[in-house]
Amino acid sequence: MTVAWYAFIVVITFCVMEFMAWFAHKYIMHGWLWGWHRDHHDPQYKEGQFFEKNDLFFLVFAIPSATAYIVGLATPHLWLLFVGIGISIYGLIYFLIHDVYIHRRFKWFKQLDSRYSRAILRAHGSHHSKKTKEDCESFGLLFVHPRYFSEDYKMSRKKT
Repeated sequence: MTVAWYAFIVVITFCVMEFMAWFAHKYIMHGWLWGWHRDHHDPQYKEGQFFEKNDLFFLVFAIPSATAYIVGLATPHLWLLFVGIGISIYGLIYFLIHDVYIHRRFKWFKQLDSRYSRAILRAHGSHHSKKTKEDCESFGLLFVHPRYFSEDYKMSRKKT
């Protein structure tokens, strides 16, 4: 395979990870592993700790990436290494946007001000408007529904 193919594998894997994150968030985190995710929606379950049970998902999601690195380097299937790299890049960006930017768990950079960053904040805020696992919306992170780009979104939500 050429360098272009490996780069393509990284980009495709990155894009697929947004769907995987959406699926895991909607059907696993808000499903049978709600016990791990609950403290992320309702801080009373966090009990004043910096870490949340929800942080365990970072470890779980690192397993496919680590496996792809190991198998890709230890077998003739080098392309799997680039799948692992794509997963890792997605995980890093997810961490920076979700934990650093949205939830401000680390004060590494100032609030961004762009149409896209405001849409991400609106979508995530809408998701966190519920403290239970039911009736949530906007389970993805990077691909935001067009309605969240509207400056009037908050106003329209208050009217309904």
